[in-house]
Amino acid sequence: MHLNMLKAKIHRATVTHAELHYEGSIAIDGLLLDASGIREYEQIHAWNINNGQRFVTYALRAEEGSGIISVNGSAAHRAQPGDLVIIAAFVGLSEAELAAYKPDLVYVDRDNKITHTNHSIPKQAA
Repeated sequence: MHLNMLKAKIHRATVTHAELHYEGSIAIDGLLLDASGIREYEQIHAWNINNGQRFVTYALRAEEGSGIISVNGSAAHRAQPGDLVIIAAFVGLSEAELAAYKPDLVYVDRDNKITHTNHSIPKQAA
């Protein structure tokens, strides 16, 4: 049995561009891709915190250190510059692989610069 697990997350990134007439995808600052382990052309899920819209597309590499989070193609209808998004990738793991598995979590500031990373999400308090 394989379980679909969170592989990586870029938490609360700020959308910098929404390019309707660009070939589809979401362009992500290369430093954020490297830190999260998300690969170029990998399928990602994006969740817009501002409007609740969710979409699935693939990651493109933007210039390292640029802070770019550009939502492109038809997905540009689901986000606009200034919106906060969570970008996530998933991986299928066997029961044996789960024993040592931890996701790569990347947290950014409003300029999409890395503030810290983690491998677990704190337990939610009551």
